Amino acid sequence: MNAMPLVYILWDDSQIWGLLAARGAKAMGLPHRLVRGREIAGGLLSRRPPALLLVPGGNARHKAQSLGAKGLQAVRAYVEEGGRYLGFCGGAGLALTWEGLPPGLGLCPWRRAGFEDRLQHFMSGHLHVSLPAQHKKRAELVPPDLPELPCLPVWWPGRFLAEEHEDITVLAVYERPAKDFWLADIPVDDLPPDAFAAWQDVYGLPFNPAFLAGQPCLLYGNFGKGAYILSYSHLETPDSPHANRWLAHLLHRFAGICPKRERIPPWQTRGKNPLWDDPLLRRMEDDLRHVLQTGLKHDLLFSRTQWLMGWRTGIPGAGLNNLRAALGMVRAKKPRAGSLQFWEEHKEALAEAMEMFRKGCIQYLLAERLALTLAKSLPETVSTAMLKDQRESLFGPPMQAGGLYRSLMEPLDELAFLQLAGEGKE
Repeated sequence: MNAMPLVYILWDDSQIWGLLAARGAKAMGLPHRLVRGREIAGGLLSRRPPALLLVPGGNARHKAQSLGAKGLQAVRAYVEEGGRYLGFCGGAGLALTWEGLPPGLGLCPWRRAGFEDRLQHFMSGHLHVSLPAQHKKRAELVPPDLPELPCLPVWWPGRFLAEEHEDITVLAVYERPAKDFWLADIPVDDLPPDAFAAWQDVYGLPFNPAFLAGQPCLLYGNFGKGAYILSYSHLETPDSPHANRWLAHLLHRFAGICPKRERIPPWQTRGKNPLWDDPLLRRMEDDLRHVLQTGLKHDLLFSRTQWLMGWRTGIPGAGLNNLRAALGMVRAKKPRAGSLQFWEEHKEALAEAMEMFRKGCIQYLLAERLALTLAKSLPETVSTAMLKDQRESLFGPPMQAGGLYRSLMEPLDELAFLQLAGEGKE
């Protein structure tokens, strides 16, 4: 396959993770292009095959739907004919084997493992990983200068259902949490060592990061003439030295691309001096900031990193992070011609929707705070059903973007795409 050293980044259904991948590619100086599922379904990968197809995090089933049957087949054909596929988190899940309409890509014969308790999925932060005994492929794809137990970031990952298979090489397995690791809204490092065992004994909660120990985190496999690397660790995480070093090594050894830089700098989602200073965009950002400040003041949101807020279990923090990141990225760059045209067509409706979102979301967050205050003395004064209705009218049901959030996120996601499109081309 005569591919140019170009990275395609699949944009659809990635939200903050697509921004993270695009930002990481730019920081490393990679020639790259953001692509849509409809372009892949239309034959892009066969007309101009890239050196690497990078699929960011996000909902794997939604990504499959965006690709459609033709797009899924096009990706399989690209890899089978010698292409390279790198999937992070949801992008890793997309490459697994699963049934449904649409099905998974089936590049990897493994499936995604379930969770005994949904709370086990609410993991975020850095974990130490171990590197299995040396193997020819591991020696090629693992940087030689990593420490014995590298520290890699995970953000609410799935799990591989590991099976014996000669075409799969596990490159890293989970070991133990690092200092910034959280389970839901609980910082693990602040707990006594026996806390999880005690909770298991007293409450029967399988709420323990130890259940991950020994499970695969990052793997390599072959599909036809091509190959894939799947990682539930986000190696593109800003300011994560071991992860960024490993990503740079993989780009070189796996895809034949030489990054100009190996580190991805910290990401401040809202810069001090935005380059797109439109008054309605500024008003939208102010409206969202009031929502976030309400959550922070009432301990429903909390600071994690410069680019990511944490949230109490049940609060739709993922959606709020997506909106903040998209708006910040849009305003951080001078408007492009396509961005300006799209903005002019949608700005009034977007600004109106954001104002409604601000009012509704602040009311909802204050209701959640009141429910916490009354939980012991007057439970169900603010009913669970009422909170659920408020939350779903704003954000839609869990894992299914809807409500006012969807009416904001979809055009903002398109606006971010238009702002970033063409940025990494040769």
